[in-house]
Amino acid sequence: MKGAPESVEVGEITRVVQPGHEHCGPRCWRDPRGVSGSRDDARFRILFVCTGNICRSPLAERLTRSALGPCPALQVISAGTRAEAGTRMAEPARRVLTRLGGDPDGFGSRPLASELVAAADLVLTATTRHRAESVALHPAAATRTFTIAEFGALVQAMPVTAVLHHEDPVRRARALVDEARALRGLVRVEQPDIADPYGGSQRAYRAAGRKIAESLAVPLRLLTHSPAS
Repeated sequence: MKGAPESVEVGEITRVVQPGHEHCGPRCWRDPRGVSGSRDDARFRILFVCTGNICRSPLAERLTRSALGPCPALQVISAGTRAEAGTRMAEPARRVLTRLGGDPDGFGSRPLASELVAAADLVLTATTRHRAESVALHPAAATRTFTIAEFGALVQAMPVTAVLHHEDPVRRARALVDEARALRGLVRVEQPDIADPYGGSQRAYRAAGRKIAESLAVPLRLLTHSPAS
């Protein structure tokens, strides 16, 4: 039947693969009861951060979700350093997101908290100030926290073979962060910040959306690249 789950044999275990997850890798199918909740479990969590969590970080979150698809092994959320809970995206940001292929429906803002930073495997911020504020909440996250533009520049400079040889999505994502960390300070990032368009013109929102999309293009391409392609 079209759309029905497909059975895949892994050793002596047969797992049911949900549609859209056929190429996610074995971690995608791990029994949730076996997940410890620590950072070393079967999931890789990406946290985007801006100020109000109604423009830049939700744009990045929803664009990333659209690119990654439904794989539960890769989880994406966003938050704001001055956000109020439950606010919908700013209307100009919603329009830009839709034009870029993302879906704004159902989004509600959330305040940034130390627990979110601690749980994230990768923190990507709109500006260097947001990066500093995120790290201040959980200093151990310093090695895995970058601005969005900074991370994009670092990933563009790294050898793709260091990442693509991992078929498992979580291992590939972790390798991406490791390689970016190794290049930090060696690659010049001309403009690490993405300007806040809030209260500005539609052109300002388009510029922010374009820079976010351009910065994430290579990282997302590497994360979604099929070994068979």
